[in-house]
Order: sequence, then structure tokens, then C-alpha cells
Amino acid sequence: MSTIAFSRPSGLTRLPPLGVYVHLPWCIRKCPYCDFNSHEAPSGGADEGGYLDALEADLDASLALVWGRPVQTIFIGGGTPSLFSPQGIDRLLASLRSRLRVAPDAEVTMEANPGTFERERFDGFRAAGVNRLSLGVQSFDDARLEAIGRVHDSRQAREAARAAAEIFPTFNLDLMYALPGQTLAQLGEDLAQALSFDPPHLSLYHLTLEPNTLFARFPPVVPDEDQAAEMQDAIEERLEAAGFEHYEVSAYARPGHRSRHNLNYWTFGDYLGLGAGAHGKLSFHDRIVRYARYRHPRRYVEAALGGQAIETEKVVLRQDLPFEFMLNALRLTQGVPAGLFQEQTGLSLAEISGALARATQRGLLTPDPARLAATDLGLRFLNDLQAEFLPSSVPH
Repeated sequence: MSTIAFSRPSGLTRLPPLGVYVHLPWCIRKCPYCDFNSHEAPSGGADEGGYLDALEADLDASLALVWGRPVQTIFIGGGTPSLFSPQGIDRLLASLRSRLRVAPDAEVTMEANPGTFERERFDGFRAAGVNRLSLGVQSFDDARLEAIGRVHDSRQAREAARAAAEIFPTFNLDLMYALPGQTLAQLGEDLAQALSFDPPHLSLYHLTLEPNTLFARFPPVVPDEDQAAEMQDAIEERLEAAGFEHYEVSAYARPGHRSRHNLNYWTFGDYLGLGAGAHGKLSFHDRIVRYARYRHPRRYVEAALGGQAIETEKVVLRQDLPFEFMLNALRLTQGVPAGLFQEQTGLSLAEISGALARATQRGLLTPDPARLAATDLGLRFLNDLQAEFLPSSVPH
């Protein structure tokens, strides 16, 4: 592990809320657009027991960093966590609850792929303690699913969505738009199909051709920027009419069903990351530190069982804190209370007054001094707004 020390922010008067992210890195097959740390599962299946041993060792070695702090949310992501057995997920959650102060009402989210759907497995995940399922549907159109390399078909997507609605107290459906060959009408059909399951939460992601993916090397023909913008407008209009609040750039929720775990990210909360390639952010009274685990599953397991799963540990530079905070908070459509900036970073708003003034003058930031929130224009040009808070733009 390499440790890099930098100058520190002013002392934090209180520590932010804490969540836990657990990464299960295997998939049936890697999607051509995916740039996450995911790996095709071996033909004989992943070594579930060995990986859980490593996660427990990783957690044991990390306890001193979060000792005594209550855990408000747990998120099991991937990869495809639903490749793990219900018994494995039960063991994982029992390990977390036995070692950490997990709140009785903690939100426990697990990602699932319709291609691994079996109703008995969903029942088992619920019995293990998962109370929020996030289902990676992406589309209900077989041609679109084939175009983006998904392993499931529309029938499996419908069956899995129906079971999620029946089994879990709350659930999310992930959809993508601006897919290869997709028309506005086809997007409308996807939305209608998704809404037929009465989901409490929807996530809508614009397909992007990320570096180091198959689609980056062999780009498909996708809707142009104007067509994609028209799709975005149609999504917002359709979901608002259906009673959803557009509370984050890609997230829509019915009242009481916002993702608590993701809200913690967006409000610059803390999270302990466990698993291959997992990242974490932890605050202490005199510093904020980011951690990263070894990425490759085999290397991670070896390192974790040896007591050292963390590959890098870096104290966040004081001058980087404004950008890191705004990178998250300005994704929320209503922004955050202005006072949260000082609470979560230990810095005064006066230190970024110039950047705030410039962003407001450009029409990207609302002039309300009580909130830090993007305008409609700012949300459309979010990268430009966030760039105002880069170290080169903020005196220090």
C-alpha cells in the first residue's frame, strides 16, 4: 500500500453519515459498454466461499477506521451480485451486522441482473436481509438488448421486474436510452413497460461510449445529440406526469423512495468500500481520506487474506475539496443547503466565493445564498458548472 499525505482541511465538527459498499466483481459476460471493474465468471463459477473469506478479512482489517460509527446504508454492487447464492448474501450481511453498528432500519440494496433471475433466489435474497433491489433491465426491447450485449431478453426482464415488485419493500429499475438504433417511440414503449410494474424508483442513463470498452473500439451508431436531448426531455415529461420527482441527474423517485445510499454519495457522506477494486471515502476530524482496493479479484483475495486489501490511500488535498464536494452535490436537482459545504469539508464558503459568483453570473448556479444548486441551464451544462470549482479555478 502506498500512502500519500497532503495538506489537510480545517477540523470537521462532526463526521458525516456512513454507508458500506461491497463489490462482487463477476458477471456472466461483460457488456460492451461497461467500464466498471467486472470480470467474466470462470466456467466452473466464482469461488464464492473464498471471496467471502476475503471480504471478512478486509472488513476485520478496516474496523479501526470506522469503529463505533453507525452504518445507515449497505449497497452490494458489481459485477452481478445476483450470481452469488442467497446463502452467500446471507453470510455477507451477517458478517457486516456482527462487526458494524448497522442501523435497524438500514437500507440494504443489492444489484441484480434479469439474466440470473429465479424467483426462489429473489425470495432468498429478501430473507437474507436485502430490502431494496436494483434491477439492471436497461430495455424491454429484445433488439435493443441484443444491440448492447445484454445476456437477458425482454421476457426475463418482465418476469424479474414483476418479482421485484412482489418480493421487495422497494426496488429500482435501471433503464438506458440513446441506444443503438433506438427511436423516440421505442423509448416511450420502454418507459410504458417499466411504469406498468409501478416501480418506486427509476434510474435513466444515457448510453456513453466509455474509453477502454468494446464500444469505444467498435462504436455503434447511436442517436445524435439532438435526438438524445429530445429523449431526455421526453423522459422528464413522462415521469413527472407519472408522479416521479427528478431528484438527481439520472434518478427519479416516488415520495419516500429516494436511494438513501446514493444520496449519501451526492451529499459527500462517507462510505467504506470492500471488495475487488472498491473505493471508499472516510472522514476524520483532521482529514478526509480516499482508499482503493486491489482491482483484480485474485490479487484482491490474496491481499485481503494477508491483511492488506488497500492498494492506495490518499488524504484529499485541501484545494481539491471544493471540486470533490460540488462534483457530487450539484448532481442533485434541488442542490444542497449551503451550510453542508462547511459541515462536510471543514472549509468556509468564503474560500470559494469567487467560483460561486462566476457560476451565478453565467446562469449556471442559482442566486439563492441558502442553497448550492444548479439552474436548469447548469444541469444541462453540468461539466462546465463543476469545472468552476477545480483547483485551478479556486484560489488557495
